[in-house]
Amino acid sequence: MPLLKLENIYKKYNQGELAVMALKDINLTIEEGEFVSIMGTSGSGKSTMMNILGCLDRPTEGEYYLDGEDVAKFRDSKLADIRNRKIGFVFQSFNLLPKLSALENVELPMIYAGAKRKKREKTAMEALAKVGLGERVRHKPNELSGGQRQRVAIARALVNNPSILMADEPTGNLDSRSTVEIMEIFQKLNDEGATVVMVTHEPDVAQFTKRIVVFKDGQITDDHPVVNRTLSGGAEI
Repeated sequence: MPLLKLENIYKKYNQGELAVMALKDINLTIEEGEFVSIMGTSGSGKSTMMNILGCLDRPTEGEYYLDGEDVAKFRDSKLADIRNRKIGFVFQSFNLLPKLSALENVELPMIYAGAKRKKREKTAMEALAKVGLGERVRHKPNELSGGQRQRVAIARALVNNPSILMADEPTGNLDSRSTVEIMEIFQKLNDEGATVVMVTHEPDVAQFTKRIVVFKDGQITDDHPVVNRTLSGGAEI
């Protein structure tokens, strides 16, 4: 059974008297352990697709199965539960709380999940160590570089052991060196078994993934494995 399966997905937005079809008849399957990038120009439908995959929005028509459950029909409260338990989000803007330390930011999803303090701290420390920030756990976001802030955001996305990591332009605010470092972290997590779906408009970033799905005018126009993939250290295969 695939981890994600979308069947005949449509998404329509009403803007006054005008109906805008953001997605048209999308069929997509993502298996557990894949590393997929979703590409397309502005207005192509890739962000709408990400919102539906991340259970932040519902399709107008069609079925979306996540871990075998048709989440397209769930109510808001059930969708929120699915997001908390099964999806880890990483955003372009980091979305860290400025008054909290790296450790406290990473603990937040576990607070919402009702985890006890000792467990929260242990799990958050382990997640920060996994992304190479074990020495900066007490630093606040303004004491960290952009790349380090994104590492905190990735650690935060990991702590509830999600079924899937959703990354929305995760390197959009980073310089070239930090971009490579962040993509190498995603590769390492994927090598360890994490399923990663990432939206990006940058072809160089997509080359770090294993599969590229291209959107145009609300439809999938291409879906192919990555050839000459960029690996850690800049090598290609």
